[in-house]
Amino acid sequence: MKENQKSAYVFTSESVTEGHPDKLCDQIADAILDSIILEDPEARTAIEVTAADGLIHVFGETSTEKRIDYKRVIKNVIYNIGYRADELSTDGEFYRMIIAINKQSPDIAMGVDKKEIGAGDQGMMFGYATDETPEFMPLSLLLSHKLCMRLAEVRKSGLLPYLKPDGKAQVSLGYGKDHKPVSVEAIVVSTQHAEGVDIEKLREDVTKHIILKVIPHELLTERTKVMINPTGRLVLGGPAADSGLTGRKIIVDTYGSKGRHGGGAFSGKDPTKVDRSGAYLARYIAKNIVAAGLAKECEVQVSYAIGVAMPLSFKVDTFGSGKLPDVILTEIIKALINMRPGTIIKSFGLRRPIYRQFAAYGHFGREKMSVDGEERNTPWEMKDLVPILKELATDYFKTKGESKDE
Repeated sequence: MKENQKSAYVFTSESVTEGHPDKLCDQIADAILDSIILEDPEARTAIEVTAADGLIHVFGETSTEKRIDYKRVIKNVIYNIGYRADELSTDGEFYRMIIAINKQSPDIAMGVDKKEIGAGDQGMMFGYATDETPEFMPLSLLLSHKLCMRLAEVRKSGLLPYLKPDGKAQVSLGYGKDHKPVSVEAIVVSTQHAEGVDIEKLREDVTKHIILKVIPHELLTERTKVMINPTGRLVLGGPAADSGLTGRKIIVDTYGSKGRHGGGAFSGKDPTKVDRSGAYLARYIAKNIVAAGLAKECEVQVSYAIGVAMPLSFKVDTFGSGKLPDVILTEIIKALINMRPGTIIKSFGLRRPIYRQFAAYGHFGREKMSVDGEERNTPWEMKDLVPILKELATDYFKTKGESKDE
């Protein structure tokens, strides 16, 4: 633990565990999407899920004619997270499932089923990257994700068997005047637990086995505030305590409130929905710009109209950190990248059942994913544009007669 080092400002991000009610819904939606894609890769799908005391309600639309055992998919998600069937209701009874998945509207399909795939809806999407971590993600969010992942790990491994699936974490990070992280100012961890657990024992275990295993020692100071289950008892959790809904953790899914968000959620949506594929592309572009050393941080915005393949707008913003003017970076990317939904889908291989694994702990900053049981590179996290971006930047500086370090 280092001595007090005053930070210029503090920034906070949060994450939630896979057993959080909203994340339970996201995982069910993406597990259903995966099961549909596995049988019908071209299917257009939009699934929403609500979870309440003793009830899982799945509704939405799909174009597939395949028969999918939706209830089996739901049960598998609940089991894999670690909930017992009787833990989803306050009275200990088994939960009910209501399935209301209908055929997709032919009016929507008209614009998507063309030879050149049009966007499945209108909207604007953002991508973000920063050089403050090797993952090119905000550190406050990465630490929050890692705390939540560690909560699940020690629960499932049996190290802390009295922990239950629902939980949250929040990290407040202090930054210096150079905008680099210098300290962790506050940590909040709330975790569901079994009946009869001593709260001081829980706080001691969470500190030892979770916080000190995740938070870099050099970022802890005498000033760091640590709050573990600050309200005390948290026995009743999950949808038995709080209702859940798909799409309510979009900041957890993306950049922890660093950078902007277009408002569209990911889970349950096939890749013709640019809320998902457009956001993946925007992350890919922003990450490659930062990885190429052309900016310290970068935000990308792209927008679409339903049924139209070409984006309506595209913009790069480096917040004054760019080696090249933002307008030049914008034009370079527009000339380099085909942003049509069909091209995004093909380039990233998005017609594969890959989505449930990203429905908890964030869609970005995870360089590896599982495909058919094998570890593969996550396509929107690839840095394959870096060499050509560096070359184009060098050409630009030669033309201007400048050094890129000036």
